[in-house]
Amino acid sequence: MFEWIMMPEAWLALLTLTLLEIVLGIDNIIFISILVGRLPEAQRQKARQVGLMLAMGMRIALLLAIVWVMGLTKPLFTILEFSFSGRDLILLGGGLFLLAKSTLEIHHSLEGEESHQKAGKAATFGAIITQIAVIDIVFSLDSVITAVGLVEHVSVMIIAVIIAVLVMLVAAKSIGDFVDAHPTIKMLALSFLILIGFTLVGEGLGFHVPKGYVYFAMAFSLGVELLNLRIRKRREPIHLKKRIGDGL
Repeated sequence: MFEWIMMPEAWLALLTLTLLEIVLGIDNIIFISILVGRLPEAQRQKARQVGLMLAMGMRIALLLAIVWVMGLTKPLFTILEFSFSGRDLILLGGGLFLLAKSTLEIHHSLEGEESHQKAGKAATFGAIITQIAVIDIVFSLDSVITAVGLVEHVSVMIIAVIIAVLVMLVAAKSIGDFVDAHPTIKMLALSFLILIGFTLVGEGLGFHVPKGYVYFAMAFSLGVELLNLRIRKRREPIHLKKRIGDGL
């Protein structure tokens, strides 16, 4: 099982897969951060930990059932020349769930403080964990299929998943607190989830969407918003300088 330990290429694959798992886990952290923000402060850290541990357990279970996972890529039925597999149905359902959930969260955020408080009271620990578990299935499936295409040894995949989740456990609270403290960042995060939802729906319908484009768009938007936050912290307003001759 661990014959790969003496293989340099296996260690390189482990490093690459770990980094990929962390990147692929960013959307999971965002989703968890948004959901646990509706819980009382005392329950948020526990919900983050449970959510990420569920994600790790889901990934490891799918890796151990690798034959079943790869079987999900086989077509089940065809509608209007589109063939749908088990993976397609899971991605389609997960994408629609993300779209609906993100839209509802934006709606609750814009309704006002009183309505938001009522929505927060309605959120229970069990309900939040259930929603996290549902979307973990979708994110885990995508993550595992990526791992299978990159690495040959299941033990390498499991180690990469465990390391990635441990890194996310360390970063989840900081990311969640930052999102809660900045309303514009929260709206941007919800917009990211809508973008990811559309991507999942597209892939479920057979349209391949390169992940690099999606993550670049997210990173660019986040960079612009961080610049806006830095500008708003300054006491004096900043004015863009005009070129000589402007206004003539």
